[in-house]
Amino acid sequence: MSVSTAPTRSRHRVFPLPRRLVRSLAGQLFVVQVVIVAAVVAGGAVLAYLFTAERTEDAARREVTSVAHAVADSPTVRSAVGGPDPTAVLQPYVEQVRQDTGVSFITVMDTDGVRWTHPLPEQIGKRYLGHIDWALAGQTRSETYTGTLGPSVRVVTPVWDDRHRVVALVSVGLTLESISGQLSGPLLALVGVAVAALALGGAGTYLANSRLRRHTHGMGPDELSHLYEYHQATLRSVREGLILLDRAHRVVLCNDAARELLGLAGELDGRPVAGLGLPEALVAAVLGEAPVRDEVHLTAERVVVLNTSTIGTGLGRVVTLRDHTELQSLSGELDSVRGFTEALGAQAHEAANRLHAVVSLIELGRHEQAVEFATAELALAQQLTDRVVAAVSEPVLAALLLGKAAQAAERGVELTLTEDSRIDDGVLPPGLSPRDLITVLGNLIDNAVDAAIAGAAHSPVAPEVTVTARIEDSGQGDGGGGGGTGHADTRGGCLLLRVADTGAGIDPAAVEDVFRRGWSTKQDGRGHGLGLALVAQAARRNGGTVEVGRDRGAVLTVWLPLAGRVREREGAPA
Repeated sequence: MSVSTAPTRSRHRVFPLPRRLVRSLAGQLFVVQVVIVAAVVAGGAVLAYLFTAERTEDAARREVTSVAHAVADSPTVRSAVGGPDPTAVLQPYVEQVRQDTGVSFITVMDTDGVRWTHPLPEQIGKRYLGHIDWALAGQTRSETYTGTLGPSVRVVTPVWDDRHRVVALVSVGLTLESISGQLSGPLLALVGVAVAALALGGAGTYLANSRLRRHTHGMGPDELSHLYEYHQATLRSVREGLILLDRAHRVVLCNDAARELLGLAGELDGRPVAGLGLPEALVAAVLGEAPVRDEVHLTAERVVVLNTSTIGTGLGRVVTLRDHTELQSLSGELDSVRGFTEALGAQAHEAANRLHAVVSLIELGRHEQAVEFATAELALAQQLTDRVVAAVSEPVLAALLLGKAAQAAERGVELTLTEDSRIDDGVLPPGLSPRDLITVLGNLIDNAVDAAIAGAAHSPVAPEVTVTARIEDSGQGDGGGGGGTGHADTRGGCLLLRVADTGAGIDPAAVEDVFRRGWSTKQDGRGHGLGLALVAQAARRNGGTVEVGRDRGAVLTVWLPLAGRVREREGAPA
């Protein structure tokens, strides 16, 4: 058993690296490229050899032909063939010529093919091995034939007398062995060049594949294919939006979450990010040189948190997006609850002060004044509550109005509900989210209170905010004019929410910018400018629109269809 297992261990120790190399994509490409280079070099070497051999053989034919003509035309040969002993004269002569010219043999024969000369004296007097018919007919031809010296390239030419008769024949040849000897030098050089080319090609291929192996981490095609499938599955399953951009800020990759967050459709690969129809602020943040960290932006219907980072040394950019819509809505609700809590605390403190005043009047014996004071305070406090409860039966809006009224009163602003306001309970459809109602009306009132307070600082008019909330049978407005976004076809009626203030109003030139993120009339650097943008977004999400008008101050009207989302009428801005 020990004898049979030892070689197996040895093989595993010696060959793991080549096997791993062959398994990797780079290794497979290396083997394929080496085979291709070797095949090309071998093919080139064979073609070069064949071309050289053919040219060498052609040169040999020309050489033996010229020697044969020279011998046949020699006066010595012409005179000797007619003499009594041609061999005695011709053998020394042709041997000298053969040595001088380097050919393998020169044979002079009679018209019957009997040799007079030959490099091997014992072959003199024997018949010539080869074809002589065409020479007897006065032609000179060459052939490759196997004679006494082996295979050779030979030529046979006639010897003419003075009467132009064929009196003898001359054959001159070069053996194939001698021709091959002439090819040995070029062949060795050719082999050397081929080996050098193969080595150079193999080295270049190895270096290129070493770099490829580093980039692919030594993985094979199956591993790379699986990795790509994992990559695609991961991108589709990630809830965060992911966009990859190249150097020219063109989209390389956009996962499904990013498409949904940004409302993108169709083929995106290769399109510039500036041409995707995204908000200008979002595009500017993506294209900016500095990386972005947790920056809040608004799209058509969502609030997103943007992060950007550069890939490598300027290869492109990674853009990630997180949905902040629900969190922003919850933050708005939390702000409202916090406001309600502060308002209740302020009311409790104020009630305690009034109760102390009543107790003090009773202790002083002024019972009638105590009753009158308490009754007046109760009537004043109950007046707005009764008005809101009687007009607005929808609990979310009623609670919001009461809380905002308390907040406004604490800041010295009177919040009133118009006489034509009325919303019965159960009228609003389930699709109209309470969060969106809080976002819309809460932000409108907050902005109006701020504007009224700011206006009171430059005007003797008491700060006041007026709220209108009612159901309209048609989508046409009822005044409050001014510029705006128009409003939708409201099949089935719509909810009208209007908030007016006594502030300075909105500059007509700024109407287009009012609902963009970051717009604000404040200059305190506290990050204002998101409220009205959220109002427009919530209205758009529910198929409604917003109008900007002017009365004593700014008038903002929101129309929300009760029949759900409908298409905006043609020409209305998004």
